[in-house]
This record gives sequence, structure tokens and C-alpha cells, in this order.
Amino acid sequence: MKFHDLNLKGKNYKLDKDLILDAYNLGWDYVNLNYSTENFKKAINYKNELNQEIDEIIANYQNENKINSENKFEFEFGLEINPKSQNELYKLSKKYRNESKYISVLGGDLTINRAACENRQIDVLSRPYFRNRNSCGINHVLAKEAVRNNVAIELCFNDILSSYLSFRAKIMAHFREIIKLYNKFRFPLIITSGASSIWETRSPKDIFSVFKNFGLSQDDLDLCLDDYPNQLIEFNNERENMIVLGVKKINNDY
Repeated sequence: MKFHDLNLKGKNYKLDKDLILDAYNLGWDYVNLNYSTENFKKAINYKNELNQEIDEIIANYQNENKINSENKFEFEFGLEINPKSQNELYKLSKKYRNESKYISVLGGDLTINRAACENRQIDVLSRPYFRNRNSCGINHVLAKEAVRNNVAIELCFNDILSSYLSFRAKIMAHFREIIKLYNKFRFPLIITSGASSIWETRSPKDIFSVFKNFGLSQDDLDLCLDDYPNQLIEFNNERENMIVLGVKKINNDY
């Protein structure tokens, strides 16, 4: 089993390196750093250099400590868009789809949530409950659309970690509502740390412990931290040839 955290908050070379190495030390096998549209291109420019340095540091650490891991640690850069309208969401997803292997939409507004769930160019609707005190951000209609278009719904652990009192209780209630919908409709569900610094990162074990209390079984947690993220990654690696998940075009040479 590989543990995936698909939402670390990317900022700059040094902070990104610290976040990635801390995630590795905590036991994650794959992490995705998300950037705004303004910072995404800057990050891509230093990605290869960062990848080389991370590989060297991890290789040296494993050699010194005689660690022989079956899972190769990997990281990727993704894009989080925060559109103000459905039209802007459509334009941004079309513009960046070929530049990024991971596109998430920051949720909260119900019209944006619906547009994201209906858009096959979107990978993840992130935090559909964001800044929404009266609703978890999705319903049975959006749940069906997420299934049909293979859009994952993201629950972010940092929303609990960084909130207090009644606001935290409301976030936890939203999580339970979304998990009830997940149990009924089985849309892809992912759980992330949402960490923007090493002080907010948590281990997979911590995530497991917290989300078991929301009604997710061990099998469900395996799906949320391994299977669903891995399916998303594999789909985007083959996106040009993919028709739907598990079905792709094959060019036969005769």
C-alpha cells in the first residue's frame, strides 16, 4: 500500500523542499504540491532541480540507514483554481489541462461545486464545504455527477486542525454529511492534510485515527489514501488516450 497526500500547499523552493522531506519522514509515499495559477509556472521552472535534490537527499538517507523501501517516494506539482464563476472555471480548466497533471477546484460556492462536478477536465472538487456554514456543499445530484465524471471530492484535515469551537464542530458535521453521501453513491473520495508548513503535516497513521471516527472503515480509508489517488494519477498519465477510467484508445501498428 502507498500513502498519497494530494494537497500540500506549494510556496517556494525552500519551503517546498521542507514540506516534501517532512512528508517523506512521516511515512507518505506520494505527495502533490498545489499552487495558484499565479505561482504554478514559477514552480514548474524549479521542479527538476528540486526533484534532483530530493532524490539525492532521500537516497543518501536510505543508504546511511540501510533502508530498502519497496515504494519509491514521488512528488508532483498541481494546480488549484479558485474561479469566481462557472465560465471562469471552464476557461481555466481548458487553459491549464495540458500543463498540469492535477487540477483541483476550491469549493464552497454551490454553483462552482456543481460546475466542477460536471466538468471532466477537473480532477478534484476540494473542500466543497469551504466557508459554507449551512451546507456540506454537495447533495445527491452533485454526488451522482462526481461519479459520472470521475471527479474526486476532497476532505482536508487542516480544516479541523486550524479551526476551533463551533466552527470546528460545523466542519466535522460537514465531513459526516459528505461521508454519508460517499457511502451511498461511492464517488471518489480523497483525504488530504492541506498542510502549508511542516507544523501542519501529519502522518498517515494520524489521518487514519481521526477519520475512523467519521464513519470510514479501514477498507474505505485504504481507498481514500491509496486506490482513489492512484487511479487519479494513472488516469492523468494516460489522459490523452483515456475515454473513461479503465478504458483507453490503443494505437495498433500493423
